[in-house]
Amino acid sequence: MVSSVVARIRQKNKMAQLDRITQDPQVMGGKPCIRGMRVTVGMIVGQIGAGHSIEEVLAEYPYLEREDVLQALRFAAWLSSANN
Repeated sequence: MVSSVVARIRQKNKMAQLDRITQDPQVMGGKPCIRGMRVTVGMIVGQIGAGHSIEEVLAEYPYLEREDVLQALRFAAWLSSANN
């Protein structure tokens, strides 16, 4: 199940694909996650914010792909600009 926030982002900016960001009330309390997994956008952004490189994040979460991390960052950027 995709939330209305994610759906609006997809509609509003088709160039910045966010098809890997999902929200499901049954997974991580409905927080935005990566491909329905128990890895939240916040976890990924927090790792990058703490100074870890994308390569380090991928090593920590070997089931993620580079595009997962990039989409998490795009999603966070959109949310921060949308709330201003």
